[in-house]
Amino acid sequence: MEIKLRGRGLVRGIVEGEALVSSQPISFLGGVDPATGIIKERGHELEGYTVTDKVLVFPHSKGSTVSSYVLFSMARRGTKPLGIVNTVSDPIVAAGCVLGNIPLLDKLEIDPTKAIITGDYLTLNATEGFLVIRRSQISNVW
Repeated sequence: MEIKLRGRGLVRGIVEGEALVSSQPISFLGGVDPATGIIKERGHELEGYTVTDKVLVFPHSKGSTVSSYVLFSMARRGTKPLGIVNTVSDPIVAAGCVLGNIPLLDKLEIDPTKAIITGDYLTLNATEGFLVIRRSQISNVW
């Protein structure tokens, strides 16, 4: 199964990879270990998961503006996500994606945290403003 959704490309780039989805906001400062890419925030639904080489889908960030520099640090260390899809991006994530050269897409036609499930294969085209979701398993999300 495949669906294509239009959105707003904020940081240009095209990537393909597996989705990692959270319905909760993410703080990159203190919530993600920049050395490993593992989410370490206690009680977060993705605690223990790595964002490295995944297309990270979450509503928006939370916390300090220093999160932008954490994303940049992750890019330099090779632990960054391939790309980010937000419900609505905020300046913290946008700045971090610019610094880290991480494609960023938001404002999709459908809430991405509800339309995408972890493990879906995504083509994120933030240059032209669309996302292709490929799902191999049966799901009633669509």
